[in-house]
Amino acid sequence: MSQDVAVAAPSLLKTLARIWLGASLLLAGAGHLTWARTEFLAQVPKWVPLDADFVVLASGVVELVLGAALIFARRLRPHVGWVTAAFFVAVFPGNISQYANGIDAFGLDTDRARFIRLFFQPVLVACALWSTGAWAAYRASKRSA
Repeated sequence: MSQDVAVAAPSLLKTLARIWLGASLLLAGAGHLTWARTEFLAQVPKWVPLDADFVVLASGVVELVLGAALIFARRLRPHVGWVTAAFFVAVFPGNISQYANGIDAFGLDTDRARFIRLFFQPVLVACALWSTGAWAAYRASKRSA
């Protein structure tokens, strides 16, 4: 019996982490399109060759799709994990820009707070890969090859 609990616990933890990540992306995506649009605009680096408002709206739509996929796309879960991780890597320059340029947004109004935030992006990447089984599926494919 205790062996069953040990096996079930990581699965439950992964499920909760995946749902939390999906819900967070849904909330952030909705924010991109509505109430937090101005704050997200502050994170678009000046060197991005696209209209900043388009970047905010497009990334909001991507977050909505990824959030829903994390929660509901069971068969595609490992693929969604990789795409979500890649998305977190793709938006990381915005976090770096916010820190490097001292831009206040989302309550991050000190260099220290903006710097600390940078360390959470790799955690999000790892959570996406772990909670969806993406990394485990990759390792399994390498073992069977």
